[in-house]
Amino acid sequence: MNVDLIFRIAAIGIIVAVLNQLLVRSGREEQAMMVTLAGLITVLLMMVYEINTLFTTVKTVFGL
Repeated sequence: MNVDLIFRIAAIGIIVAVLNQLLVRSGREEQAMMVTLAGLITVLLMMVYEINTLFTTVKTVFGL
C-alpha cells in the first residue's frame, strides 16, 4: 500500500468535512448528507480498487 493513498483519503475526508459544515450552517442539511455520502462512496471505491489489486497480486504469487 502506498502512502499516497492514505493522503488522498485524508484529503477527501477534510474536504468533505469542510463542505459538510458549510452546508449545515447555511441550512442545507440534505445537500450536506449527499456530500458526505459522495465522499464515502468515493473512498470505498478507492478501497475496492486496492483490494482488487491485492487479490490479483496474491493470485499471481501463488499461481492460482
